[in-house]
Amino acid sequence: MIPAFVLLASASPRRHEILDQLGVRHGILRVPPPAGEDEPRLPDESAADYVRRTARDKAQQALAWLAAGGRPGSIPADWPQGWEQTPILCADTTVILDDDVLGKPADAVQAAAMLRRLSGRTHQVHTAVVLAAGGRLLETCQISEVRFQALHAADIAQYCATGEPFGKAGSYAIQGRAAAFITHLSGSHSGVMGLPAHDTMRLLQQASAPASR
Repeated sequence: MIPAFVLLASASPRRHEILDQLGVRHGILRVPPPAGEDEPRLPDESAADYVRRTARDKAQQALAWLAAGGRPGSIPADWPQGWEQTPILCADTTVILDDDVLGKPADAVQAAAMLRRLSGRTHQVHTAVVLAAGGRLLETCQISEVRFQALHAADIAQYCATGEPFGKAGSYAIQGRAAAFITHLSGSHSGVMGLPAHDTMRLLQQASAPASR
């Protein structure tokens, strides 16, 4: 069993689509910044610890925003009364190369620089998922390895010109034109997109199970 409804605290259309694919009824919770922005990495914080912390921070920000009177931006017509008790689902995805976090590019110059670094190399994609339910924060993290082909300058320029790198961790979207760059994937395709389907369903099932004493 999983919760009948969840609130997705994310503006990502990919995460919305993955929940739709899984048949998970959900509303959209558009928490104002800083929840939707890349957070700075703490001193001496590993890249893996960073993505887990930022996902937890998003969940805490969503809870605080609701407690302060925030409301979902979109909910199904048959949403039950008392939605304030509905579990909140948050996720954060980051691309990691050489223990560096490659976040969302600020402009085309930064996007091209990231893609040059990824060219011909294998990087990791960490997606941390946090579910705030019943006073608990349940969490998981899916790690995938992605290898890019060698990219020519023209490939990078043409890709950046599409606008697809913007708003994407690591400056690429695996579900878009960048799929042609990927020679190998080990892990979860949906996790690289931004929400690992299998891990998310297990987390939702865990939320419905009684808390251990």
